[in-house]
Amino acid sequence: MELDIKGILERLPHRYPMLLIDRVLEMEAGKRIVAIKNVSINEPFFPGHFPHHPVMPGVLIVEAMAQAAALFSFADGGEAACSKTAYYLVGIDGARFRKPVVPGDQLRIEVDALRLSRTICKYNGRATVDGQLVAEAQLMCAIRTLEE
Repeated sequence: MELDIKGILERLPHRYPMLLIDRVLEMEAGKRIVAIKNVSINEPFFPGHFPHHPVMPGVLIVEAMAQAAALFSFADGGEAACSKTAYYLVGIDGARFRKPVVPGDQLRIEVDALRLSRTICKYNGRATVDGQLVAEAQLMCAIRTLEE
């Protein structure tokens, strides 16, 4: 399954400047997702994060992995599902940052599901630019129903 930005906006509650997924290239429900983040000099974090040598913060690369992972949970439910639930990043293990991500890069985010349940999910995430590994981490996310 592929998703354009409209499909992503229907499934994730994130909006500018926190939406970090531009397109989904592949999604095999409950197994794997491949998503893209186009990194532009217009990103709101660049003026303050090494302005003399703009680098995408590693924590935002991990957040992009978590957003890709969240798309598993909201793959079928659409806007109604994501407005009634929250998907929290609750753990990060083994995070490694191999190369800087800079304006003009296209970040390819690959997330594999390790364990999925109704409340806690665990994933293995990798981010590459031009086929080279730039970051990796294991993520744990919690799904919570929002109070009305």
